[in-house]
Amino acid sequence: MAAAKRKATPKPRSKRKPRVLAGGNPRIAKGEGNAPVQAYIARMPAWKRDLGKRLDALIARAVPKVQKAVKWNSPFYGVAGQGWFLSFHVFTRYVKVAFFNGASLDPLPPGVSTTRNTRYLDIHEGDDLDEAQFTRWVKQAAKLPGYLAP
Repeated sequence: MAAAKRKATPKPRSKRKPRVLAGGNPRIAKGEGNAPVQAYIARMPAWKRDLGKRLDALIARAVPKVQKAVKWNSPFYGVAGQGWFLSFHVFTRYVKVAFFNGASLDPLPPGVSTTRNTRYLDIHEGDDLDEAQFTRWVKQAAKLPGYLAP
């Protein structure tokens, strides 16, 4: 006698494990404001979550009226009327901070990009983040024209 096939009962949405993309990047619906950014940070894996909280706090302290959003599964930070000046993204072994007009920062953030103006800062587990330098970059970046994302 053949065993009857059972249909798997889907778990209620609230009990499902949050979906992540490659490298542990949280999958968060795009949205404007602080709430989606905080949801993204809350779903960052392991040590990256603490780094995300730290970056978010440093940015908010450096630019008190910063605007926040999640676009393309990454938190974006900007200034009203000027566009987005910074974003970060989770990868398997590091968090990549993108300064969209980073080629105008002094000193230049270390990571080069295929786009002329963008510069990156890659932060790996155990790296010593120079908060003073990061804050100087954020303040400079917030004063420059930003990326006008749709």
